[in-house]
Amino acid sequence: MEMHNIIGDVRALDGALVVAPARGDDTPELAWGDAFFYFAPDGRMPEHTQPYGTIITKNYPDDSSSGLDTPGRFRVNIHVGGERVAQLVDTTAQPSDADVFVRHPLYGDAGWISVVNPAERTAAAVLALLGDAHQAARARAARRKR
Repeated sequence: MEMHNIIGDVRALDGALVVAPARGDDTPELAWGDAFFYFAPDGRMPEHTQPYGTIITKNYPDDSSSGLDTPGRFRVNIHVGGERVAQLVDTTAQPSDADVFVRHPLYGDAGWISVVNPAERTAAAVLALLGDAHQAARARAARRKR
């Protein structure tokens, strides 16, 4: 599964906003090439709201365990909630293993999972979980409006 396929599927979700920082915009250079997924039916990045999913294409200063500085590697991160993390992750896998769900290296305790280079074993689940995360973000936005 390629990064652009995942981004295309998320963009097709009703009310989804994909923020893809690139050279020349107002984002920090470190974020260029990555993608951040929000529920934002007005098309504006929500303030004070974390994305429900991300795709990261490189190591960050405090997060290098997935080995993303190797060409062709990327990591999908999805907020699934604390209860689902334990159901989805392979506790024997390392953060750098490809096509296997692991606890997010930094935010696993906050309900995030990760997968490097999703492929045959995880691709369908990645898309389904991003859809679930999108619906959960929609529900949170509805509660905030009340």
